[in-house]
Amino acid sequence: MAKRRKLEAPSAEDLTRLEEEFTREVARGPLSAPIAQVAAESAALHEPRPAGERAEVAQARADAARLRDAEGRGLVMLELPIDEIDADALVRDRVVLDHEEMEELKASIAKGGLRLPVEVFATPDDSRGFRYGLLSGYRRLKAVRDLHALTKDPAHAVIKAVLRDPAAMGGTFAAMIEENEIRASLSHFERGRIAVIAAQQGAFVNTEEAVNALFPMASKAKRSKIRSFALIFEELGDMLTYPDLIKEKDGLQLAAALRDGAETTLREALAERVPTSPDEEAAMLARALDGLRTEADPRRGGRPRRAAGPVRALSTGVSLQTAEDAQGWVIRLRGKRVDRELVEVLVRELERMLEAPDR
Repeated sequence: MAKRRKLEAPSAEDLTRLEEEFTREVARGPLSAPIAQVAAESAALHEPRPAGERAEVAQARADAARLRDAEGRGLVMLELPIDEIDADALVRDRVVLDHEEMEELKASIAKGGLRLPVEVFATPDDSRGFRYGLLSGYRRLKAVRDLHALTKDPAHAVIKAVLRDPAAMGGTFAAMIEENEIRASLSHFERGRIAVIAAQQGAFVNTEEAVNALFPMASKAKRSKIRSFALIFEELGDMLTYPDLIKEKDGLQLAAALRDGAETTLREALAERVPTSPDEEAAMLARALDGLRTEADPRRGGRPRRAAGPVRALSTGVSLQTAEDAQGWVIRLRGKRVDRELVEVLVRELERMLEAPDR
């Protein structure tokens, strides 16, 4: 008969040890990974919010995506701090701002707010800290800035704006000009000026290309006139006081004279004094052009060409100019001091000088 073994109950220490070993084995066993994975997935899929709230979150995400897309395409009106907009990011096509019109605009904005937003483009690399450059709406931005400086009203510290993304530099100039052509026609000088500046800043190869690209809807004759005023800006722009008020006929005559090499004569005429009115400046230019008029060559019929010398401006305010025509030499006097008495004195002095000396 086999001898029976006597069983002993495990101690508390043995039970603790066995439990710990069992736990470690289960954790390492083949069932541990699927159970852990199922638990993790269940926790991830569990959404404590009700269905209605989950639908609102999904709608908000979709709305945000549409808003970002609309902003990128310039379809959303923004409210930007006026200090973040560089009004001179582009050279403006407008030369003169009418004071009375500006006052009316400020009064309108102060009463009813700004109805039409300005247009801006991003300038992330601006070293001065401007976030945006002004594309169109120079008068509106200036009016809002003037109102803020005057009233300190926080409502005028921001301005309604639409963000644009011009494809190229030529696009920004074209958009600015198109906006002003629609709202208020530019003068020929302003058109010529911006074409020259756009070419100088590298937006176009030359002024001719700038005129063609910036004014594509203009007739061939109109583009020719714009190029003539562009020449006036290049040669005389720094000397003219009222360039935007030059009449079309006068401007074409000036351009023709400049093409004939009259730049020096015209600049000397403008240097005599600073005109106080557009009419006075026009008269100064007309006198200079009179000295450059051509008379045909007798051998070819008509009036012979007149060779005009430079204008000599004296400290007394009188200017002298000589010219030669078919009949001889002419001395032209200009200035407020020039009158009949002075001319008679000068004629007598010339007679004395030209008389044969006494023998």
